[in-house]
Amino acid sequence: MEAVPARARVYVTCVVLGALCCLLPPPTVRTPWWAVVLLAALYGGCERVAARLRFTGTFYPVLLAGAFLLPPSAAALVVLPGALLSRVEQRPQWLRRVWRAAQLVIAVWAAARVHRALDGWDAVHASDFPYALAPAAAAVLAFCLVLTVLDGGILALAERVPARRAWRGLFVRSLAPAVVHGLAGLMMAVLWRSPYGPVTALLVLLPMCVSWWVFAQYHRERAAHQATIRALVQAVDIKDGYTRGHSERVGQASMMIARELGMPDERVEVLRFAGILHDVGKLGVPTRLLRKDGPLTCEERRVIELHPEYGHEMVRGISFLGEARAAVLHHHERLDGSGYPYGLAGGQIPESARVVAVADAFDAMTSTRSYSRARPVPVALAELERCAGTHFDPQMVTALVRALSRHGWHPAVTADEAHTPRPRPPVPSQPGARR
Repeated sequence: MEAVPARARVYVTCVVLGALCCLLPPPTVRTPWWAVVLLAALYGGCERVAARLRFTGTFYPVLLAGAFLLPPSAAALVVLPGALLSRVEQRPQWLRRVWRAAQLVIAVWAAARVHRALDGWDAVHASDFPYALAPAAAAVLAFCLVLTVLDGGILALAERVPARRAWRGLFVRSLAPAVVHGLAGLMMAVLWRSPYGPVTALLVLLPMCVSWWVFAQYHRERAAHQATIRALVQAVDIKDGYTRGHSERVGQASMMIARELGMPDERVEVLRFAGILHDVGKLGVPTRLLRKDGPLTCEERRVIELHPEYGHEMVRGISFLGEARAAVLHHHERLDGSGYPYGLAGGQIPESARVVAVADAFDAMTSTRSYSRARPVPVALAELERCAGTHFDPQMVTALVRALSRHGWHPAVTADEAHTPRPRPPVPSQPGARR
């Protein structure tokens, strides 16, 4: 949205005009300004805290509490200070702030209208449970639906996402957190109207703020992990130009195998890291050997075969990698014991290494290298199946074949692969023997 297309600007303008209409109170409705100011200040304070934590989420409980407590136009006013002053990193910042404010104004207004139409306002004021739950649930659904419709529209118009994909999954992904925030907002509203007053409503925010802070810390730690991995992979890509993009593709294939085997998401992510980092030890190998066009001498091959041990030394202190470290060390071991660095055989080879070995060999065969031309995917899979049971774990090979038959193989084309390759020496007899 940095260079916003004209049609997206028109769309944003229409949404802003709709938001302004939502802010106009009917002449017969009395606005409780003290409650609006207090909730707006609270929401704005939460957004400022989020900015300091560098967290990109929005604190919905306060907005939904406003929808449960106030008339629709007054509830929509709660959005403005926090949304217009929220942290925005991408340009144009002013347009993004206005868009976010308008989007939330309409969503909160719709939630408040639905809540009032179902007599939720009376149930909240009377602390009437469980009858207060149904109107609140309907209001949360309306809130999510409006955000989904508007988000999909801006994706289609500003980000040029195809229309058939722009709205896919948005509603489902936003529903679970909105339900949790809705329950917190309902608790705030009920306590607000209790004999103890608005101060007790703030107590609901304490556990929410703690969980929010923990979640923000998790995302910051995850971002640091990703930055560490990116730096290592970029260093390998710079050193070994022929394998540029290879690490990401091996990570992708490893992830496909792990998912096909039914591994939990946490382990799938670790195996993706394993695939991405499997060749990081090449940083310890002389560049002239990695870029040599002709056949390697026995001595040169022995030097290159040290790269799994170099890689393991580099990553063994990175605790979040878990079993990915074993994959870095053992991804060149072979089931029949003919691999390196330790000649492990069969079940001695860690499962993570057996996954990465198949993914690595597959990408090596389907990519143009300094010593071989790319083979078609069916040819590479046939070669893996031929070597299953001797070099590769048959279970991992079968999982990759099944995954590719369902999803296909769509790796990113790197700059090196886009050029016409120079003549190469004959392909080594063992798949990925030079890797």
